[in-house]
Amino acid sequence: MKNTVFIQCNAKQLVGAQVAAYALKRNSAAPDAFDVRLIHAEECGFLAAHEGRSYLRDGAAAIWTMADLQSFPPLRFAVPGLMDYQGRAVVIDPDVFALGDVNQLLTRDMQGAAILARHADDEDAPGGAPHYASSVMVLDCARLKHWQVERDFASLFAFERDYREWMWLRLEPAGSVGVLENEWNDFDRLTPATRMLHNTRRRTQPWKTGLAADFVTHGTSLSARAKMRLRRLKSTLTGDGAPNGRYQPHPDPAQERLFFALLGECLDRGLVTPELLRAEIARQHIRSDAFALVDAARGKAPLMRSAA
Repeated sequence: MKNTVFIQCNAKQLVGAQVAAYALKRNSAAPDAFDVRLIHAEECGFLAAHEGRSYLRDGAAAIWTMADLQSFPPLRFAVPGLMDYQGRAVVIDPDVFALGDVNQLLTRDMQGAAILARHADDEDAPGGAPHYASSVMVLDCARLKHWQVERDFASLFAFERDYREWMWLRLEPAGSVGVLENEWNDFDRLTPATRMLHNTRRRTQPWKTGLAADFVTHGTSLSARAKMRLRRLKSTLTGDGAPNGRYQPHPDPAQERLFFALLGECLDRGLVTPELLRAEIARQHIRSDAFALVDAARGKAPLMRSAA
């Protein structure tokens, strides 16, 4: 089976996913060596079947909703099955944009690991416990036959599996996860070394600035819960209809220019149509000034190609 990069997405992140798919091919020296496939959350009925139900997250009950901006992460674990448990795959979020050559991951010696992922710390991790960021993974699919996504997703609702532990790859056998360099999943950091830029901070995703935040805020840390309460109080007092606050400008203008330069190339090549972009603006999935930002970014964002 041909090596494949999978991008999980939902309707709210469709344009981001299409730009991500384009960047993978654009910045590879061997774009025909791999396929790219989008996995749409709305087409996976087992996700919608649990709408409104309680599941285990961070040791407590949360409510599953398909309306969340991030209704797609469980689909990371569908990839080995979609590959018939054969071959090599990479899976990324729809807000990850390749600047390096993903084929370097698809052909890498995994040195005995079944999974490669960035090792990271998180403010929400109890005691700063280490975990892996599953938002970008290299997968040896033949060694992941224990990934049965519908069964494993259902176990969240039986309170047999914790969502966070699942996403952080803490449920994997000892020694099966190898470390991927940070540059292949660079969290809102763009440097000459960046191979995949991940606009992981939802509130500052560059294509959504100014829109009402359409994601569920779980508030798993004390500071996050305090900020969540303040945003909701402010929304109530001002009547702006944004109880989760609004998307803010990205602190790095270069990352905004990069996205809109890539989007402009997608428009030029017919990979994203003006009609689709206008429709996504009307749905408030994309900021209203997207066309103007595409024009401003043309020829101004240096798009790095993979190192030889």
